[in-house]
Amino acid sequence: MVVDALEFLVRSIVRNPDDVRVTEKPGRRGLTLNVVVNPDDLPRVIGRRGRTAQAIRTVIDAISRDEVRVNIVDVA
Repeated sequence: MVVDALEFLVRSIVRNPDDVRVTEKPGRRGLTLNVVVNPDDLPRVIGRRGRTAQAIRTVIDAISRDEVRVNIVDVA
């Protein structure tokens, strides 16, 4: 559910939604979600001073039951 929500949020922001991929990696501290976007869309996902990225992390943290970390990667 968290992966689908994150993918939906990011796809609604970017100009190239087909390039968005979300992978999950379990770890000792919880789940890590890696978001891969097109390099042209990276500024849109991060936002000014990281505000958009922080907002995405806040939403994901609010809907998840466990500890979740979100990493944004620009390699497509």
